[in-house]
Amino acid sequence: MDLFIKIAMLVVFFAVMVFVGVRSRKNASNVSDFVLGGRRVGPWLTAFAYGTSYFSAVIFIGYAGQFGWRFGVAATWIGIGNAVIGSLLAWVVLGRRTRLMTQHYGSATMPQFFGRRFEDDRLTVTSSIIVFLFLIPYTASLFNGLSRLFHMAFGIDYTICIVLMSALTCVYVVLGGYMATAINDFIQGIIMLFGIVAVVLAVLNANGGFMEALASLSKVEIEGGNPGALASFFGPDPAGLLFVVLLTSLGTWGLPQMVGKFYAIRDEEAVKKGTVISTIFAIIVAGGCYFLGGFGRLYDVNITEEGYDAIIPTMLENLGPVLIGVVVVLVLSASMSTLSSLVLTSSSTIALDLLKGHVKKNMKEKGQLLAMRILIVVFIVISAAVAIFQYKSDSEVVGYIAQLMGLSWGALAGAFLAPFFWGLYFKRTSRIAVWFSFLFGPLFMIVTTLFRSRMPVLLQSPINCGALAMLITLVLVPLISLCDRRKPSDAVTAAFSCYDKPVTTRMSEHLD
Repeated sequence: MDLFIKIAMLVVFFAVMVFVGVRSRKNASNVSDFVLGGRRVGPWLTAFAYGTSYFSAVIFIGYAGQFGWRFGVAATWIGIGNAVIGSLLAWVVLGRRTRLMTQHYGSATMPQFFGRRFEDDRLTVTSSIIVFLFLIPYTASLFNGLSRLFHMAFGIDYTICIVLMSALTCVYVVLGGYMATAINDFIQGIIMLFGIVAVVLAVLNANGGFMEALASLSKVEIEGGNPGALASFFGPDPAGLLFVVLLTSLGTWGLPQMVGKFYAIRDEEAVKKGTVISTIFAIIVAGGCYFLGGFGRLYDVNITEEGYDAIIPTMLENLGPVLIGVVVVLVLSASMSTLSSLVLTSSSTIALDLLKGHVKKNMKEKGQLLAMRILIVVFIVISAAVAIFQYKSDSEVVGYIAQLMGLSWGALAGAFLAPFFWGLYFKRTSRIAVWFSFLFGPLFMIVTTLFRSRMPVLLQSPINCGALAMLITLVLVPLISLCDRRKPSDAVTAAFSCYDKPVTTRMSEHLD
């Protein structure tokens, strides 16, 4: 009976996802609709699409488990950082300008923006390759987050789970494109909100309530002999905590699948509402995940043998069939929403930025749509294969979920965050500075990963390296640009003038 309840919940979930994909087919008849939803997506769908693309099984299983174990309840600061920096400030700083500038250039992807903003088509090609290569380990880490959870809930082989999830995501993304993804993200986001609240309350109740659980956590002895550190305000390692907050919060500003949500938003009102909705969503989901992970040390987990990715499944295995079913659907929702965003970003980037105009000069719209749909399948197959290899590998290079995702986020954000941010705000941002960022971010992450044991202690963590890659390029891109004495072209000046275009508004919305 217990197994029947869990399977029934999954069947209903899968049926809804496929139904949305089929019904959204009419909204994916051209490239703009397939990739951007025709730039007419409202605040609720955009905010939930942003939030569900942000938080996946990687956060719930990998990051919450590992960093909750390391930092205790102070890991909640990561969730707060995600809400304030990764959601609120991202919408305020990037949302409006991204929508205006990308509409001015007619760019549907981040690589297209780079090529047109900095007037160098080679930037488009290079950034497309970076996106494709480094979204694969991100997707693989997402797949990996489901392995222990499904084994705990159903006792089924991880490979079967991957195949099922891959096939289902292919169906609704290939059929419905961005709009199907956005609608499903909204449904999945609702599940995530209610699911994480239910799980946190259940885990606290199983440990005697919040105060009792906190008291028990304060008695746990950790490496270094710092009693009570896991229940303290900033935890046993504030510096390490800061690096995690930076990578997981500021890093979203440079991720193409996150920034791409601003391309599609409908209007000014949608930006304002979306900012509030996205921030509240992040506080509940991210804050809840990391808060939950903070109590991982109250459970019997052999980290040496089982790894950090076993922590959250161990915490949940005795919650009862209904709640475990909720958790499975919760993690599936988080994972599939992120997966759909990743595959749509990667496929559209390759089809529009590499194939069109480079491999095939005059690719028609039907050809572009077909290419994107084929590439969606290809990307998912490659990512699933990498995930299976990673799961079965003992290599330190492809170890825990957090490390794999740290490599991906660090390379992407290290390459793109600074050029994108300064490209929106600083007219003099130069092509040379952009090339520096594109090369430095990925190379820095690759070198520090391959030669991790030879690196200084600070650089032995992909999380630290990713945060440093972002900060270094954020500082050096404007400095390199200032050394370039060439004036911005007329095209760049015209692009920045789109910010100053006068609009008419009601007095109730803007004081004279």
